Amino acid sequence: MKLLEPGTEVDGFVVRECIHAGGMAHIYAVEYASRARDPGFPLAMKIPRMTAGDGAENIVSFEVELQILPALSGPHVPRFVAAGDLLHLPYIVMEYVHGQTLQHWLDLPERPDAARIAQLGAAMALAAHSLHQQNCCHLDLKPGNVLIKPDGGAVLLDFGLSCHAHYPDLLAEEMRKAVGSPAWIAPEQVVGVRGDLRSDIFAIGVMLYELATGELPFGAPTTQGGLRQRLWMTPPPPRAHRPDLPEWLQEIILRCLEAEAANRYPSAAHLAFDLANPGQVAITERGQRTQGPSLGKHLKRWVKAAGMHYQPSPLPKNQIEQAPIVMVAVPHEDVQDATLYSLREAVARSLGIRPGARLACVTVLSPSASSTSDSERSETTLHRMHLARLKQWAQPLPLAGHSVSYHVLEAGDVGQALVRYAEGNRVGLMILGAATHGLQLQRFIDTVPIRVARDAPCTVILVKQQLPFNQLQGHASGE
Repeated sequence: MKLLEPGTEVDGFVVRECIHAGGMAHIYAVEYASRARDPGFPLAMKIPRMTAGDGAENIVSFEVELQILPALSGPHVPRFVAAGDLLHLPYIVMEYVHGQTLQHWLDLPERPDAARIAQLGAAMALAAHSLHQQNCCHLDLKPGNVLIKPDGGAVLLDFGLSCHAHYPDLLAEEMRKAVGSPAWIAPEQVVGVRGDLRSDIFAIGVMLYELATGELPFGAPTTQGGLRQRLWMTPPPPRAHRPDLPEWLQEIILRCLEAEAANRYPSAAHLAFDLANPGQVAITERGQRTQGPSLGKHLKRWVKAAGMHYQPSPLPKNQIEQAPIVMVAVPHEDVQDATLYSLREAVARSLGIRPGARLACVTVLSPSASSTSDSERSETTLHRMHLARLKQWAQPLPLAGHSVSYHVLEAGDVGQALVRYAEGNRVGLMILGAATHGLQLQRFIDTVPIRVARDAPCTVILVKQQLPFNQLQGHASGE
């Protein structure tokens, strides 16, 4: 259909200028004809292209977005406002979000530094995680569909190729080929597997690679054979293009780009965590590479990919719950060995039933603890001492298959610090010691554990000291 003229009225909306003319839709700035209906934020109207030369996927994608967008909420998606009749004029009116797409950073003459790449990547990962928590996978993440707001947060756009676990997958029903943008599509999408949250992690990895190097890791293939190469091919390491990149960033990027979804991050929250804590990223052979795998290794991967049977993925929310970020609050003063032992046992049990879960060991210092002028008790020295204590406490834990990191926070309000840490890092499970005042007294005292359990955005396990520790000590001494 032809472009709408400014001033055209559609179902009570007045069309202003066309702000985007894409291959699948036109997007216009609009506003309500009646000021009484002003929602308090700017609006955009999306109208699919439906000329004779446009493919059926245009209208199917529009139906998908019309189905999914109203079901999503939160700061990482535009707010849905209204929709038009498919038989008359199909359109979606949504919030118009101000910001710059990721393409802005790709178009800059110089590549961003590692810190900026990590900030952009973490914003994308947190936005994707918000979708996954709502059982939705975007499946078409690319620079033009990621909007970075002035405050640094990311908003994801265009849900025409998305998949929501609670709604029919119209694209899977209508299309008989891989659905996605060739440069960013994940290997499992190439063979028709949709709905795996790790496909979005792969797409974020492609964007991080391009931000870091200015190159696309798999190019922009135009044939099915070209697309299938990513089922077995490993791209050149980013540091081969840009030697100044830190190993931790290459480790993160290449983990996102693993051909097998099981070898990527288990959730976007894990990815965001690593990007926010680069100093604690475990560097493997991936991060140290300066050249790609040999021809022999590629041949082995090709043979493996040729015989691989791709399984349907778990629901996004279930996948997140299976591999959460587990946070344990380890006290550092007025604490008995029995309490520390009980905490460690609780953590071991939690990790044992959650393969792939990440562990964050956290302790909170009061500001007064690091304010002394004694150089031997300086803030840096004090933090190092408590980091060493956390690592010593965690040493007996069965950590094989689990990432672990250690964090010393400083705050006057311990409970608030723990809750904020859990919120900022999308913690799924928090473990901390129960207060020792007794249950009866806690009715009248607002203890740290009670406040954390009340305010935390995740499941909280309070661990009581119930071990016969005196007897254990007695047995250890031979009594």
